[in-house]
Amino acid sequence: MESALLKSIIFNQQDIIQNEKIVPRDYFFEPNDNYILVGMRRAGKTTLMHKRVQDLVKGGVDWSQIIYINFEDERLRQMTVDDLNDITVVANELSNKKSYYFFDEIQNIDGWERFARRMADQHERVYITGSNSKMMSSEIISRLGGRYMMQYITPYNFDEYLTAKKIPHDQRALYTTSTLATIQAAAISYLHNGGLPESLKQINARNYLTNIYQDIYLGDIIKRNNVRNKKSLSLLINKIAQTVMHEISYTSLTKGVKNSGNPISTPISINYVEFAKEAFLLFDLKNFTSKFSERESTPKFYFLDNGILNLFLFQKDTALLENLVAITLYDHYKDNLYYLHSQKTGIDIDFYLPEEKTAIQVSWQIDEFSSEREINNLVKLSKNDSQINRFLIITKEQEKTIKKDGVKIEVIPLYKFLLNEY
Repeated sequence: MESALLKSIIFNQQDIIQNEKIVPRDYFFEPNDNYILVGMRRAGKTTLMHKRVQDLVKGGVDWSQIIYINFEDERLRQMTVDDLNDITVVANELSNKKSYYFFDEIQNIDGWERFARRMADQHERVYITGSNSKMMSSEIISRLGGRYMMQYITPYNFDEYLTAKKIPHDQRALYTTSTLATIQAAAISYLHNGGLPESLKQINARNYLTNIYQDIYLGDIIKRNNVRNKKSLSLLINKIAQTVMHEISYTSLTKGVKNSGNPISTPISINYVEFAKEAFLLFDLKNFTSKFSERESTPKFYFLDNGILNLFLFQKDTALLENLVAITLYDHYKDNLYYLHSQKTGIDIDFYLPEEKTAIQVSWQIDEFSSEREINNLVKLSKNDSQINRFLIITKEQEKTIKKDGVKIEVIPLYKFLLNEY
């Protein structure tokens, strides 16, 4: 790899970072650790690395010590793992001080983890990003030998979203009528458009999100996994979007695609879903009451960004509301989040947090039509499981306390739930 080309890439990147204005986010990096940042495309991984560079320079590090390589640069398309050491050679040419290495989307280089481990073994300071969950797999972690901290990066949470939009949301703001109305309106915008940082800068967020979806779909799923049956994959993801809020088996998903006239088998459907999960497009929840085999075969699927899910829906705010609650809970609890559906008792609960002893329902509003499912299911659950001590219903904007049959149920408006103000 030519030294002049690498220097040009490094200097160009430094110019970009130097002039970038960055919205603060809720992430902290230990100064003496190496990191791998993973998450869906455009969630903000690169911007966080840029912020880390800015902080280092403010702390006295010279720009000549900053070695930033974006492996999606088309000038590096022929680069292989054998060329990676050329980067350290260039770093030594630029400065005789300790370098700080930033490798963006390094998973594009096959065998990158061997180079990354050697860099850590040589006590270099390294930051890496990637858009595939395989980078978090036990196999990759083993190859890295525990030399890196994993940091999962999500689209903006609602707190970050409000900060980016410069909307005050401290305690004073939450109790000021005019500001509260702005926060509530922002919650609905967040519900529809999601939290991908660049979407906030767009006049037409939907067009931007469509491009991002195509990037994930075409780049991170089809090309990376050599998917040949593109139409069936597209229909499968569309089918999953239509079934948000509902458990569905892989057999049913396969049947839905086949009914559209496209050949697909259940094993292929399972593979395609895994590809979408690896690209951080989807995640799933298991039924806490089911046996292991049933948990795996009949999950509930959700999208990791509401704006992308909304591309598939038409006037389905109830599905968007449940998906947003799922995202928020998943970001906090990951594999300790479930749903409950018992054929034996008839209990149907949207979200269950066993460690928190909390059951959560989601309803656009509480009225005479929704009370039977939302309230009665929570009451029934309390009679069947005395360990659960908190019962919540998340709504668009209602807030009250319901007491029925000795059970206290808290009705929480969306904005308070998103800001953890409940």
